[in-house]
Amino acid sequence: MELKTVKDAFDRVAKKQKLSNSKTLEVVDMMSQEIDKALNTIQEAPPGGSDIPLYHKSVVADLKKTFEEIDPSKQLEAPQKELNVALTKYPKVLEKTLNPDISMAYRNFEFDPHTVHQIIADFLYRQGMVNIGESFISETGESESSARNSFIEMNLILETLERRDLGPALNWAALNSDKLKEASSDLEMKLHSLQFLEIAKDGNSNEALDYARKHIATYSDTYFPKIQKLMGSLLWKQSLAKSPYADFLSPGLWTKAAKELTRQYCNILGEPSECPLSVTIEAGSLALPPLFKFLNVLVKNRKDWQTMEHLPVHVPLPEEFQYHTVFVCPVSRELSSEANPAMRLCCGHVLCKLSINRMSKNGTKTFKCPNCPTDIDASQCKQLYF
Repeated sequence: MELKTVKDAFDRVAKKQKLSNSKTLEVVDMMSQEIDKALNTIQEAPPGGSDIPLYHKSVVADLKKTFEEIDPSKQLEAPQKELNVALTKYPKVLEKTLNPDISMAYRNFEFDPHTVHQIIADFLYRQGMVNIGESFISETGESESSARNSFIEMNLILETLERRDLGPALNWAALNSDKLKEASSDLEMKLHSLQFLEIAKDGNSNEALDYARKHIATYSDTYFPKIQKLMGSLLWKQSLAKSPYADFLSPGLWTKAAKELTRQYCNILGEPSECPLSVTIEAGSLALPPLFKFLNVLVKNRKDWQTMEHLPVHVPLPEEFQYHTVFVCPVSRELSSEANPAMRLCCGHVLCKLSINRMSKNGTKTFKCPNCPTDIDASQCKQLYF
């Protein structure tokens, strides 16, 4: 059950729709041209001695004959049929792939209501939905989140940054300059660079240079190449978009600055830069497809996954969801743990200890590495520490 299947089905529908639309426009254009020709003919003077009404009827009769030869219904039938077939299959793929019943992948677990309420409240404050967050806190009877005011301030700074107003962001960065340096963050440099470019964009070269001397020169030891580019961009201030420094106009610079500000703000606040609720939901949605596939097998084998200590299958989450080093045994598909650590074989491959014990009959016999033909002595395996 893969999301790729849904994408392929969607792409197929989109392709057929595009072909059908293109063919329809082609036929309509062809008929429009024939109508224009007939109208031009009618507007022209008829051949000498011709009866005008009869002449016009003959032009319309010729047009009708041409339409019958074009036969638009027949030309559009095939592409429309292909589109209908793709549209019919698409809901079936959705129904098969995106199983709406997630209860089979649910583990019975007692959540601490207070913790859950705080996570939801923090999410609402992070998103700038202050009124909703306060209503939620009031209805659940929880105490006000300690991070409420800080998240409100962060969102105000981000809102002004979105409007290309760097004042609040620069003020906050200046107040937290020492902490930003401790975190090796280049946020201050990014913000000052954007302010410099905003000044230079208005044609104020002298003002931009004064700003650079006051706020950017102090970063020359660390960011000298970037400062050189900023100074060079002043030579192209009238046509920066066509210059070697056109990337300074990219909206991506503002997006990166906003992300870095969010990350550092949360870091100083002692909060994760990514909202825990958003991360949990997104990671969970990625884990559901392989879990569904495996649990369908469990149902047939009448096994209960509620008693399992680890996920029964490997879930390959993207790098942004990996917060610490993990090892999944290629034999058992179990995560390594203190009781079942990762062990390096003499050939260099790695298995979990329990897999080695099973394959070696608790160290009483040698076994072949599952990844290469090397004979392995369990006593020579060494534990790996991450």
